[in-house]
Amino acid sequence: RRGAPKAGWAFCSARCLRAACVSRAAAAQHLWAAASEGGLGQLGVGLASFLRKRFGKDNVILSDIRKPPEHVFLSGPFIYSDILDYKNLREIVVNNRITWLFHYSALLSAVGEANVSLARAVNITGLHNVLDVAAEHGLRLFVPSTIGAFGPTSPRNPTPDLCIQRPRTIYGVSKVHAELMGEYYYYRYGLDFRCLRYPGIISADSQPGGGTTDYAVQIFHEAVKNGRFECNLRPDTRLPMMYIHDCLRATLEVMEAPAESLSMRTYNISAMSFTPAELAQEVLKHIPELQVTYNVDPVRQAIADSWPMNFDDSNARKDWGWKHDFDLPELVTTMLNFHGSESRVAQAN
Repeated sequence: RRGAPKAGWAFCSARCLRAACVSRAAAAQHLWAAASEGGLGQLGVGLASFLRKRFGKDNVILSDIRKPPEHVFLSGPFIYSDILDYKNLREIVVNNRITWLFHYSALLSAVGEANVSLARAVNITGLHNVLDVAAEHGLRLFVPSTIGAFGPTSPRNPTPDLCIQRPRTIYGVSKVHAELMGEYYYYRYGLDFRCLRYPGIISADSQPGGGTTDYAVQIFHEAVKNGRFECNLRPDTRLPMMYIHDCLRATLEVMEAPAESLSMRTYNISAMSFTPAELAQEVLKHIPELQVTYNVDPVRQAIADSWPMNFDDSNARKDWGWKHDFDLPELVTTMLNFHGSESRVAQAN
């Protein structure tokens, strides 16, 4: 029945992670969280861990089309799933009685530009599968958007929830498509679609996944390991950023918010905004010997120059009480504490 919302579940391509969360709590609420940024990405593993702490280890199913590393496999249930295998995705939803779906599968900005056809398949065709299965089975659906959903003609400082969006990357175009399709399904089929536009997300326990803001993760790896860091963006490139704990908490909070409190389907969320130079200066307070150089990647720089410098997230703060915990000093301290202890363990081994 292609004319009506069909059953379909999204997963990713060969490079993409999907996390599935099934909650078997007293309220019989069943969740599947699907996450990916090209392999076992920071948001996928992070979201699964976050939800397992809330709903229980055995109530979160993590899935991918690749064999997981041992620590991921042992952290909770894991199954195989492919974003483009429509029948398999539908079976997973039905067999696990899913009620909530968190859909993160996507190729990020820089990676997507290097493989547009794959990004189109994963980011757009996969989304269509998710929307259709969510509408057919009455799921509550979360799809993250991004600062990349804006373009050079959008207001950049600050960027409001509603404004011109003309992104110039396949990643950004696919995210605008997701926002609009989700809102359409909300009005057309009554789908409970919820979406947050994430800033650059910084995580301590993951490797960069091919995004334009990855320098803000890589600097901590390199500072502790080598004492040197080469940044691929100009030192004055200002972008909104967020520590992953705030990101995951915001995601769960918007999903738990009463429907009547939401004045829109897609919200900006923000925590801080900084440049590579400002981040480096804060890191230098802890590691004075760090050497920072700049070798600008023109592709990533062009992408960053088209993105917001600051997010206006006043609607999220007003409607459902969003409030961040981590500013730049807390972020840097947390990241260096993690990588410093990790480095000491490696040296001891």
